[in-house]
Amino acid sequence: MTRKLEFWFEFGSTYSYLTAMRIADAAEAHGVPITWRPFLLGPVFGAQGWNTSPFNIYKAKGEYMWRDMARRAERYGLPFRRLPESGPGAFPQNGLAAARMALVGIDEGWGEAFTRAVYAAEFAEGLDIADTNLLMRLTEKAGAQGDVLARAQAQANKDRLKANVDESFRLGIFGAPSFIVDGDLYWGDDRLEDALEAAGK
Repeated sequence: MTRKLEFWFEFGSTYSYLTAMRIADAAEAHGVPITWRPFLLGPVFGAQGWNTSPFNIYKAKGEYMWRDMARRAERYGLPFRRLPESGPGAFPQNGLAAARMALVGIDEGWGEAFTRAVYAAEFAEGLDIADTNLLMRLTEKAGAQGDVLARAQAQANKDRLKANVDESFRLGIFGAPSFIVDGDLYWGDDRLEDALEAAGK
């Protein structure tokens, strides 16, 4: 029996970019339904005593990540641009507004297209996804109607994102991308196929 796969992603996550751009086709090939779950890694990292990405804290690991991202993006045929270490658009970017908008979009049917557009703007073009003007343009291209920012900033929607973060703790998620299949956790872009195979059994 095919089981649902939950895709947990954070907009500041490099490897989540790789997954977001290919998961739809991969899931269709396996006949597996996907639930897109935006969340925030900041609270997760904070619980471990980190105030930024571990790729910034551990420089050797960070340099490896950027080289690995370039290789994997080339493998998947995806454009990729390394983000600066400081200033607007620095890694890791602030994805709070984008995550709130993605929640609205997932409800309204344009969230997946918006999510891919945000990741492309960030990691293919090097744009600052904390820029709400940019995000609003991306919502329009994804097919959204009306004042998405207002809907995203409504307290009920903010609470939903917080609930996702709380649930990520309950599920034992410690990084992104993560995949949940019947309570089992798979972590990392390179575990997408494993998760899909598990969901398809």
